[in-house]
Amino acid sequence: MIFRDAVDRLQRAFRHELPGPNAQARMAPVPRRAWPSHLNPARIRNAAGLLLVFPGPPRERRNAERAEHAEKNQLDTDTMADAAHIVLTVRSHTLERHGGQVSLPGGVVDPGETFERAALREAHEEVALTIDEIEVLGALTPLDIPVSGFRLHPIVAAAPVQPAMAPADGEVDCILEIDIEELLTPSCVIRTTRERDGRTITAPAFRAGGVEIWGATAMVLAEFLALFGWNPER
Repeated sequence: MIFRDAVDRLQRAFRHELPGPNAQARMAPVPRRAWPSHLNPARIRNAAGLLLVFPGPPRERRNAERAEHAEKNQLDTDTMADAAHIVLTVRSHTLERHGGQVSLPGGVVDPGETFERAALREAHEEVALTIDEIEVLGALTPLDIPVSGFRLHPIVAAAPVQPAMAPADGEVDCILEIDIEELLTPSCVIRTTRERDGRTITAPAFRAGGVEIWGATAMVLAEFLALFGWNPER
């Protein structure tokens, strides 16, 4: 998927009602964790995550197809190479919560801070992202994460060029740059089993970029991809 096309589709999609929890649920673990019955709703903390879209080289198996298409249509191959990607991180294995898992760059919203500002600030802190030229496109549906007591507010944004990034020591093990088209491939969705709270759960996941993406991050991606018409049940 060409970067400019992806941004145009996202801009149009954010003018309409979001797919919401129904889309998120397609990638939810079963059984899904609920809020503890004793939890005071006032103690739920807001967090923000950045889902950044940017142009970059397409995944290798599509290079030949794109080059052939460019030649037939007498298009600039550099333009054809501008595939839409997103940024994800592998959290440091030393972190107490969600260590080693794939996540959006993000973190706690500070007092008086907007969700957009928090997402951009955290992305700068975690992956050294320069935010000057980033355009915020919209916000996805907030997602509750009972295990950590957070309500995650995903912010979708676009960068006009492939950004220079570096992982923050102690927070991020590595940075993933994943082609959106890879995530849209039906074979990308797999079913996994995992141990949680002493019991086995079923957890759908995306296998992309050499990693398995599951849990809250997969649920956020499910709604994001639904903006492009993705539905694994079809």
